[in-house]
Amino acid sequence: MGMADQASALQREFVEQLLLASDTDAVESLRVEYLGKKGKVTALMADLRLVPPEEKKEAGTVVNNLKNTIQDRLKEKAEELSASGYDRLVEESMPYEPSMLISGELGSFHPVTLVQRMCEEIFRSMGFTIEDYPEIVDDFHCFQALNIPEFHPARDMQDTYYLNNGQVLKTHTSAAQNSIMRKYGSPLRAVFPSRCFRNEAIDASHENTFFQMEGMMIDKDISISNLIYFMKTMLSEVFGRDVVVRLRPGFFPFVEPGFELDIHCLICGGTGCPSCKHSGWVELCPCGMIHPKVLEYGGIDPEENSGFAFGLGLTRLAMMKFGIRDIRVFNSCNLKALSQFVSI
Repeated sequence: MGMADQASALQREFVEQLLLASDTDAVESLRVEYLGKKGKVTALMADLRLVPPEEKKEAGTVVNNLKNTIQDRLKEKAEELSASGYDRLVEESMPYEPSMLISGELGSFHPVTLVQRMCEEIFRSMGFTIEDYPEIVDDFHCFQALNIPEFHPARDMQDTYYLNNGQVLKTHTSAAQNSIMRKYGSPLRAVFPSRCFRNEAIDASHENTFFQMEGMMIDKDISISNLIYFMKTMLSEVFGRDVVVRLRPGFFPFVEPGFELDIHCLICGGTGCPSCKHSGWVELCPCGMIHPKVLEYGGIDPEENSGFAFGLGLTRLAMMKFGIRDIRVFNSCNLKALSQFVSI
């Protein structure tokens, strides 16, 4: 197993343990386990001496990124526990009674949350930052900064919820592109998951509230090949096996050229079902090369830089991952259906 694979496996193992850490003592134990003198990351760094000279620089970067990521996540977790006063509540609570009866029912994460966290870790391991963005945005960021001026026919593609103050409920995660570009400039690697809203008729494969993950990579000489590589790598990691994808032309004003990346339906195996509209394929990821106008709006010179952007459907990805045939299950509050997703 190569150094990059070892680092990825170690990071996934760490994230799973961090989710279970319920107090600052547990966080400190994790710090010692991974970053202490005899820790797992320390041991991995020691193994760098065994790496061939021509690969040592890249391997060193991978291990150093892993160390920084673990340090940051431990700090965030400790601050989160401190702010919530969890440790104080534990100290003030009743003494632990091992014979106390419990219901036996465990809480669980929402399936979309599980898939989102998995995708975040995968992209973080590939050098992407994870960004947050409001669900209520203005017209400029949702449309104009994406090369969709007023009265542009593309606005009809998204039946938007407008608020009384002129703002809108975000119709796509692309609304964050301009702010992220102006925040980081070029080079840039970032993903930003969020909830989106569209006034659509609800059926087995459509909802008016759904989740996406937008991603951008901007640098010199970025091509469509980079886009395909990152998407196939991510999907293979999520499903634990190679997946069949197809790239077909698609129109989106903020990319040129634009594509629709479809995945072979994993629910029916491609034979056709309501989830894939009986086509055997699921529309998962509109994507393409970022339009020069959009780069200009973001303060990036399109003559010197290029990049790709994609909008990954987290809700549909969760359907494929867990074999859920009806998208309406996610917002149904049906605990019997949702409580089975304890972990991935």
